[in-house]
Amino acid sequence: MNDHTPDASAAALDDLPFERAMEQLEEIVRRLERGDVPLDESVAIYERGEALKRHCETLLKRAEARIQKIAIGPDGRAAGAAALDVE
Repeated sequence: MNDHTPDASAAALDDLPFERAMEQLEEIVRRLERGDVPLDESVAIYERGEALKRHCETLLKRAEARIQKIAIGPDGRAAGAAALDVE
C-alpha cells in the first residue's frame, strides 16, 4: 500500500468503484490475518481498511436509495413507482 495524504486518499476513494474497494478491503483483511505485517504498516492498512469500509457502506446506501418499489393499482397493474424506504 502506498502512503497517501488524507485528502488524496479521500479523493481516490470517491472515484473507486464498489467492486474494486471490496477487493482492496479483502486483501487488507488477508494481510492482517496472516499476521506477518510490521506494526506500523498494520496500523496504516487497518486505517485504509476502515476508510474502504465506510466508502463501501456509502455506495451501498446510495444504491439502496435508487431502488424503487413498484406500486400496484387496483387492477393489478403497475401504477407507478415510489422510492424504496431503506430505513
